[in-house]
Amino acid sequence: MRVTAPADGSGPTVPSADQVKGGVTRAGEALLKSLDALGRATALDVVITPMERLVRALPLGRARDVLHGLPLGHPLHPVLVQVPLGAWLSSAVLDVVPGNRRGARLLIGVGVLAAAPASWAGWVDWAEQHDEQKRTGLVHAMSTAVAVGLYAQSWVQRGRGRTALGKVLGMAGLCAAGAGGMLGGHLAFRQAAGPNKAEPVPHLLTDAWQPVGSVQDFPVGEAVRRQLGEVPLLVVRQAGGDIHVLADRCSHLSGPLSEGTVADGCVRCPWHGSVFRLVDGANVRGPATAPQPSFQVRVDETGTVRVRLPDAG
Repeated sequence: MRVTAPADGSGPTVPSADQVKGGVTRAGEALLKSLDALGRATALDVVITPMERLVRALPLGRARDVLHGLPLGHPLHPVLVQVPLGAWLSSAVLDVVPGNRRGARLLIGVGVLAAAPASWAGWVDWAEQHDEQKRTGLVHAMSTAVAVGLYAQSWVQRGRGRTALGKVLGMAGLCAAGAGGMLGGHLAFRQAAGPNKAEPVPHLLTDAWQPVGSVQDFPVGEAVRRQLGEVPLLVVRQAGGDIHVLADRCSHLSGPLSEGTVADGCVRCPWHGSVFRLVDGANVRGPATAPQPSFQVRVDETGTVRVRLPDAG
């Protein structure tokens, strides 16, 4: 940062607002570049590959969908992390208020215990992401693990009467948790891990009936891809003559459903295995937590299949 001196040579002046703004901007750009670089850090793949296999091999059954947040309609992990972060932040406040040693230690213990289910939910989500997201997510998890370790030690030291050391460990844990939270925000909002990828579909279409082909263009039981403006569609004609149309890009990570498996009235995404009902787009298996946009279908007197999305526009 450049500091200007007055004309009388009496000494340097305070940096101007533009200079300060420029320094902050440069620092922000450097931080953002560093965060983006994590997604390209292929050296992390040596750890990611076995961890991914381990997480996917866990015999969680239907609990895996619960940890993904399927019953909730969006990822569960961001909800669960509020408990440990809130408890730890509250303990830091109590640390500066005299006479609250027991309360601060109790909150630290609550945070350490609550971090376990939050971590489980985070890991099952992490295992179903793209490589760039997994790399950032791994560092996010490491930061969180450091925070949990520091807070666990803080809880132990406070129990032994070493309150000052416990406070120092707690503050270090809060810093590590803050770094993990920043990485989590980057992962969620910059790298789009978690948001519903099918949400823009209604905003890209009108609610008018539009043709997608004739009936004979759609073989029975086969997944066919069609394009409606900017939106790719999955079209499936069933044996009874019913035709079902869904948005083709999976709400989880935009996988092409038209390249997936059609069976038992559902389609399975070829990328991460999310399963959606053809009749209404409801997601019956994760990792997707949001349904697919489902189109109304009609066949006119010429045999042309027309579709519309009722809530489009």
